[in-house]
Amino acid sequence: MLRLDEITVYYGGALALENASLTAEENMLTAIIGPNGAGKTTLLRSIIGLKKIQKGSIWFAGKRIDGLSPCEIVKMGISMCPERRRILPEMTVLENLEVGAYLRKKEEIREDLKRVFDLFPVLEERKGQLAGTLSGGEQQMLAIGRALMSRPRLLMLDEPSLGLSPLMKNNVFKKIDEIRKEGVTILLVEQDAYSALKIADKGLVLENGRVVLEGEGKSLLQNENVRRAYLGI
Repeated sequence: MLRLDEITVYYGGALALENASLTAEENMLTAIIGPNGAGKTTLLRSIIGLKKIQKGSIWFAGKRIDGLSPCEIVKMGISMCPERRRILPEMTVLENLEVGAYLRKKEEIREDLKRVFDLFPVLEERKGQLAGTLSGGEQQMLAIGRALMSRPRLLMLDEPSLGLSPLMKNNVFKKIDEIRKEGVTILLVEQDAYSALKIADKGLVLENGRVVLEGEGKSLLQNENVRRAYLGI
């Protein structure tokens, strides 16, 4: 579904991604792990059109998308849940979700709201509550739900467990796995390598702007280098 061919991206004069290539297959969860500063967030921002690439190409469902605007890319079926959630705190839960559906037809929004509320019942209970008053875990659920409101074929998640308690982190990962089982292709960037690889169909290790290792998620959990560098084993 998604293919990156040797993309290179700079932030100012700093090299963020260098000839990075990867694929994400349809209906599968692909996890990207790596140290801070490896280029993981830059990679997602490049896919969604928020960061211009200097070299290479990005393909989605057989069509080249680098150079398109973020709005055009969302229309094609890609949605991103950003790092640190980026909810709109002074708007209600319902209003935040409706923002995620701004490209959708009004008659379709009710169906998508039901889908999000079935996945995250607490959001329905608190739909009239200001988003900024939710707990960190609830805000993460809202951010994921907002991304789902565009009905994406590819959902990109950037550090969804950041700042969450162990219990809430486990709950969020269970929900991500449920979304994958519904048929949504997922590209997951995550610092918690163990939790990410445990549910991933495929895992990639990104270091210094390059993909240095890839394989089945469970296989990477057994890789000696991955265990030593990212699992503390």
